[in-house]
Amino acid sequence: MSTIEKAIEVEVPLRTAYNQWTQFEEFPRFMEGVEEVRQLTPTLTHWRTKIAGVTREFDAEIIDQIPDRRIAWHSLEGPDQTGLVTFQRLDEGRTRVELTMEFNPQSVAEKIGDATNLVERRVEGDLRRFKEFIESRGTESGAWRGTV
Repeated sequence: MSTIEKAIEVEVPLRTAYNQWTQFEEFPRFMEGVEEVRQLTPTLTHWRTKIAGVTREFDAEIIDQIPDRRIAWHSLEGPDQTGLVTFQRLDEGRTRVELTMEFNPQSVAEKIGDATNLVERRVEGDLRRFKEFIESRGTESGAWRGTV
């Protein structure tokens, strides 16, 4: 398993950053390689990704969610992946978003991407694009505030 830990500060209130992150169907707007995310139930999402030329579809389940604090998930099939995103209030208008992912590269392309830090750079870019996305909007596009 490979582990990636990245963080970014966003210039929006904690609630805004958290609420936007719960809008999984918006992820293709700022996550490179994510072609589609469909919210099937409050805790189940279906993903279609294309990374390093490899297209995958898989379901992921939210296993822990505390509004304004954290969201944790794991894949149910396909790529072996778990993740956790946490939110920390820095001040009234600034939030630290920290993402930790563990994954098991399967194909040769995925193993090369992992060995050359391509996946790590992609996660870093996704967080930068999330920052640009939410800061340019100034408000979230929706929210799901349930607890899992």
